[in-house]
Amino acid sequence: MQRNDVQVKEKDLELIDYELVVLIRRTSLDKELGGLDRSTYTLLTQLSMNGPVGVKALADEFRLDISTISRQTTLLEAKGYVQRMPDPTDGRSSYFQVTELGMRKVKEAKKARLARHAQLFKDWSDEERQKFGELLARLNRTFVE
Repeated sequence: MQRNDVQVKEKDLELIDYELVVLIRRTSLDKELGGLDRSTYTLLTQLSMNGPVGVKALADEFRLDISTISRQTTLLEAKGYVQRMPDPTDGRSSYFQVTELGMRKVKEAKKARLARHAQLFKDWSDEERQKFGELLARLNRTFVE
């Protein structure tokens, strides 16, 4: 590889790095978009899609330590968004399931978020939106492979 190729690749990576930082910053400013903060929305979405899940499985999924997930699920439980269910096979463990209130909240938040996405992508073609979604999914998959 020639020096020029290395510089081009590094320049591409710098652009990607910068744009990801900006995207994450801008999306994290929408802490209350749809009435739920980012971590609440993320956990409720995961639980609503995958049914009852334990703290360890959530920690593994989000690559966070168990104490962080435990704190977050405790807050969700206090708000009435999830309920703790004992694991029948292991009395020390429990699962979390989204409550009716939690499902309503996550649906409301999702509706608001999708409306925002529709506005952001209104000038993109169907093909561009589809390709962007596919590339984001590919990027997310590389984190867990």
